[in-house]
Amino acid sequence: MGTRKIITIGDETLRKVCKKQEKFDLRLAILLKDMADTMYKAEGVGLAGPQVGILRRVAVVDVTEDHSGLLEMVNPEIIEREGNQTGREGCLSVPGRQAVVTRPMKVRARYQNRKGEWMEIETEGFEARAICHELDHLDGKLYVDIMDRELTEEEIEGHIPEDDLQ
Repeated sequence: MGTRKIITIGDETLRKVCKKQEKFDLRLAILLKDMADTMYKAEGVGLAGPQVGILRRVAVVDVTEDHSGLLEMVNPEIIEREGNQTGREGCLSVPGRQAVVTRPMKVRARYQNRKGEWMEIETEGFEARAICHELDHLDGKLYVDIMDRELTEEEIEGHIPEDDLQ
């Protein structure tokens, strides 16, 4: 298991637009494995290349409790969005903070797997939110740039009115 250091807000790497991943080789496979290991160790549901200092269009997402739903996304793009959902969001690169963010309810995304094969996923709810969040990282955007409002410490610990909208 290889874990990597997660870069936090204030580091300019998080604000850069990532380059397309061109090579589908052992280095990419190791990076994707390390990113998944890092995400799981940090108890996150997603991690993008720039969060570990790699300015490539790669991300991992897994919103399942048992870590059975790992998505390795290389050169991902959202090709369809539908509806809206508003809810709480945090980020491994923005520790100790959360906010209310509005994202699409459903998305269809196209991406390459670790072998370079093109894949598509159509998903909704929390997984759609996580994919949108990670893909924003690839363009140098953080959730704090699009948040509806930041949560107070009390709200982070407990219930927020937006939880009732789901």
